[in-house]
Amino acid sequence: MTTATAVYDPQLPGGESAVAASARRLTKAYGAGETKVTALDAVDVDIQRGRFTAIMGPSGSGKSTLMHCLAGLDTVSSGRIWIGGTEITGLKDKQLTRLRRDKIGFIFQAFNLLPTLNALENITLPMDIAGRKPDQAWLDQVVETVGLAGRLKHRPTQLSGGQQQRVAVARALAARPEIIFGDEPTGNLDSRAGAEVLTFLRRSVDELGQTIVMVTHDPVAAGYADRVLFLADGVIVDEMHAPTADSVLERMRRFDGKRTS
Repeated sequence: MTTATAVYDPQLPGGESAVAASARRLTKAYGAGETKVTALDAVDVDIQRGRFTAIMGPSGSGKSTLMHCLAGLDTVSSGRIWIGGTEITGLKDKQLTRLRRDKIGFIFQAFNLLPTLNALENITLPMDIAGRKPDQAWLDQVVETVGLAGRLKHRPTQLSGGQQQRVAVARALAARPEIIFGDEPTGNLDSRAGAEVLTFLRRSVDELGQTIVMVTHDPVAAGYADRVLFLADGVIVDEMHAPTADSVLERMRRFDGKRTS
């Protein structure tokens, strides 16, 4: 009989878990038989609370699949996933929808803003749908952190791409989720706007205590993180703490060299 691996779950002062998300023996496969493709192969990972984690790897490495599974956006073939102290593998659809709404924030390449709503209305939309009133003090702090105080009455068409993505960042932060997942959140932005958004994500970790997991192919973006996980062929093959753009680029070059040798 196989015994499930325990979650690494040390306690922060006050009894709060130091781990925001965890996976054990996480496997995701598509197809069967000769056409079977294993996107994730028995991955173990812990995402530390109040930290900025970047996930990198070549195309097809499984980085987006890992994020989607951790966020409850995709089912798993086997293994277990926790968000905080709640195991999400095996949850029914309604339970999973509620958990994603209450505990998880999302930022994607596409800003996904409603054009008929102004910036503030887009920020509070998920809470409005859930019938929850925002914490005004927290909302004010989020708006100040992302630098949108003077743009709240503007609709998306009146905002630059960088400002629209900042609205998306504020929307993810406003509900005070346990963890925010970003899938190439600066992929549709120029370098200047991308740097602005990454700076705001960094500030949300440092000043608001947010936990962020970001999939990216950009070493510059990864340089804003506290930790980088490197995936190849569905497996975490390395990690780096306190990364810089140059150190991440050098590590990625080494992986590319191994794959072509």
